[in-house]
Amino acid sequence: MKKLIQKMGVAVLALFALGSPALAEDLIMARMNAPFPEAMTLLQSAISSRGYTITRLQQVNENLARREFKSDMYRVVYFGKLDEVRQVTAAHPELIPFLPLNITIFAEGEQAILVASHPQALQQFFPDPALKPVLERWEKDMDEIMDELREGANS
Repeated sequence: MKKLIQKMGVAVLALFALGSPALAEDLIMARMNAPFPEAMTLLQSAISSRGYTITRLQQVNENLARREFKSDMYRVVYFGKLDEVRQVTAAHPELIPFLPLNITIFAEGEQAILVASHPQALQQFFPDPALKPVLERWEKDMDEIMDELREGANS
């Protein structure tokens, strides 16, 4: 139990580090020349086409409104492969705070901005060699999703 608590502490530190604005190099970003509703549809399609299931669409409007940010076009899209997430978290419960994968999408005028953390950034906090191929595949899939959205906006 003590070891799990220590690992959870590392996970919390990793979460703060990954969420830090100073670590922009650990982010995958895309800008689409498409309005938010179209971008949202394309994002969901790109995720599903790679075999992932969208588990939740989180609206964060209420919290943004409290900070006087006026937008109803701001979502976090959570997705994963259930069996894979179960296997990974069974072997590494300290990864639970980072799963399922997610992409934040928001409107900026007539464009949409998408942001996600690089899945491989977790490798520095969880160096188990068995995780490396999973994190690399997640990274590849995330890159492909972002590339598809960038290209979709320009076609």
